[in-house]
Parts: sequence; structure tokens; C-alpha cells
Amino acid sequence: MAHKPIEAADRAEIRELQVDRLRATVENAYENVPFYREQLDDLGVAPGDIGSVEDVRKLPMTTKEDFRDEYPDGLFAVEDEEIRRIHASSGTTGKPKIVAYTDEDIDVWSEVMARSLAASGVEPGETVQNAYGYGLFTGGLGLHYGAEELECTVIPIGGGQTQRQVEMMADLESDVLACTPSYALYFAETAEEMGHDPRDLPVSTVAFGAEPCTDPMREEIEQRLDANGIDLYGLSEIVGPGVSIECVEAKNGLHVWEDRFLPEVIDPATGEPVKDGEEGELVLTTLSKEALPVLRYRTGDLTTLYYDECECGRTMVRMDNVTGRTDDLIIVRGVNLYPSEIEHVILDIDGVAPYYRIDLHERDNLDVMELTVEVDEAFDGDRQQLHGTIQKRLENVLAFTPDDLELVDPGSIARTEVGKVQRVYDHR
Repeated sequence: MAHKPIEAADRAEIRELQVDRLRATVENAYENVPFYREQLDDLGVAPGDIGSVEDVRKLPMTTKEDFRDEYPDGLFAVEDEEIRRIHASSGTTGKPKIVAYTDEDIDVWSEVMARSLAASGVEPGETVQNAYGYGLFTGGLGLHYGAEELECTVIPIGGGQTQRQVEMMADLESDVLACTPSYALYFAETAEEMGHDPRDLPVSTVAFGAEPCTDPMREEIEQRLDANGIDLYGLSEIVGPGVSIECVEAKNGLHVWEDRFLPEVIDPATGEPVKDGEEGELVLTTLSKEALPVLRYRTGDLTTLYYDECECGRTMVRMDNVTGRTDDLIIVRGVNLYPSEIEHVILDIDGVAPYYRIDLHERDNLDVMELTVEVDEAFDGDRQQLHGTIQKRLENVLAFTPDDLELVDPGSIARTEVGKVQRVYDHR
């Protein structure tokens, strides 16, 4: 059931609202952000030229490099006294991307996050255990405000402290666990080590995001915790968590809240739009951000858009689960692969635990890939046979086999309690 009527509105009504908000966003960017004014002037585009949703293609694209080049506040559209909050990316690969919010921005963020939680099946009065990190990272506070907007009880426990997380869930009867997908599995594993049956814990919904999650990993989460696993999507540059989410009724793509965010999918190589139903890079334009209007942001995330009505009754476009990132592409001796493709293949094999790592080396001027896969603790079969099965499946599905495949005992691969899990280690 839709949380807001706009979620199930007629497509024509959604488009009309988008055009009005897109024009206002372009005007805000043009009038108040010198970076965008220069870009738009170079293209010969004025706010008054926006007369349809398709006119978004006239606008300049924004990249993460633009955020870093304009560091710290070159993309802000309001004066300092109007800003109520600042968040930032981790900055692990350079300067962090700084993002700002007015009072109205925070209200919109809270509303779309509440809408997201409602779509996932969360109801007012339920207890949400928020294991996303609080602080500059948008995940913790973004989900927190949305849960409160939905009139839920929030346990702001943050990341880590996993044994305490398990105890809190058991003692306070948390209905919802919000975390990364890798942490959900680590949580279940820790619960078992503490003597709990994870399936007996009270949680009924796991809202996971901040990392790609393949269908086999989702199935593993749902089986281990006996809960609905719901994929949540967002990114700091656009708002934070709450851009889109799966509905509990279908779990067949993530509904993008199109009244607030305008999605496109482009060919990452050419920048041209792809045909409907084709995979490409997701591009997002904010439609109601005051402090930080963002035009055509290249997310780097690979997905597909579906405009047919969902069985839940919502008419807003669905994006497929993110299959990878354009900057996560692994090239080994001319073969292009995404870690998520490898994960999807190996986690669909019985006897394999949901933990793996990829190491890339250079030997004798050649790229070499080492794949380490953890064996499930319940596996009691022939490891050599499992080794052959993994290699054969990778060859059949991806036409690729690693140079070295090692099967290791349960618990051998490092877990991550805080932050995003690292799967690929490039030593080249």
C-alpha cells in the first residue's frame, strides 16, 4: 500500500510534477551556483528552455570529480545561515564530497526515507535497530529521521558492537534491522556463536543498502534471519538513503521516488540514453533540493529502469538491483568483469559461504586474478569436487576462470563490522 498518493499516481500527473520541479531546480542552480551557470551558458541552455522531462538531456552532467573540484562548498546554492546540516563522503580516494541540507531538505529526506521504510513493510510503532554508522556518513541519520517520521521507535546503536547488537535485538524485540548486506550476514553469524538461533530473533525486516547485494546473498540473509530482505538505495550526492527501495509485495526492482529524483540510464561510454529495458549507468537529477541542486549526476551504478506498473500498485519507475559500478570494473588480460557477476555465480553454489575475496596481481607483465572462497560450515562433501564445480560454473556463465582458486575454512575471510565490505584487493 502506498504511503503517499503520489506513489500510485497516473504517469501523466507524475510527469507534470517533474517538469515543474525540474524547471525550478535548473533555475535554482543557474541563479545560485556559479559552476552550473557557467556550464549552462556554455551549452546555451536557460531555465526557461525546460518544457518537458526529456529536456533534462539538454543539461550538463555532474560527476564526483566536480564535487571534489568545487570542494568544499562551490556547489551550494544557499547562504551559510540557511544550512542546517552538512554530511560528507568518506574521502578515502581523495577529498570528501561535501553535501548540505536546509530545513526543507531535511524534511524531504525524512519523508522519502519514511516512504521507503513503509514500502519495505515497516509499520508505525515498530522498533528499528539502526546499525548504519552515525556521523558524516548519511546512512545513520538519514534512516533515523525517516524511521521517526514513520512514527517508529529507533534504537540508534550505529555500526559495530555486534554482540551487543544481538543482545539488544533479543531484549528489546527489534522488528527491523537496518545495515549493509554483509553486516546482516555477520550479525547472523555472531548470533549463532553466542548460542542464539538467528531465525528465532524477533526481526522481520532487514533493510540493507550501501553495498550491492546479489539475489543469492539476499536469499542467504532471508534464510539465516527468517526475515524479509529489502534492498534500499541512496547516495550522499543526491540526498542519502531513500532515493529508492524495493516494495515488500513484489521485491522486483526498487521504486525510485520520481517526484523528488529524476532518473535516466545512459551508455557509460557515450553518455547517450539507452533503450528502455537496457542496462546502463544510472544518472539522477534532484527535483526539490534547495541547498544542493544536482543536475544529471553520474552515479557510476549499473542498472535498468522498468516503467510498467508494479503488482503493489505503485506507478513510479523501478530500477533493477545495482549489478556493479563503472569504476568497479575489473580488467584481467582483456576480460571485463564486475565483482557482483562473480559473486552471483559462486554464491548460487551449494556448499559455498557468502564470503569471498579477489586479489589482483601482476606477474611477468601479465594480470593475474586469485579468487578465495569460503566453504560453508555445513558442507561435508568433497572439496576438490566443489573446487571443480566453481571453476566450471564460472567458465560456463562468465567464460572466465581465475588463475588461482582457493577454498578456505569457515571464518577464514575477514568480516567487516563497520563500513562497507572490501571484496577486491588490487596489488598491481
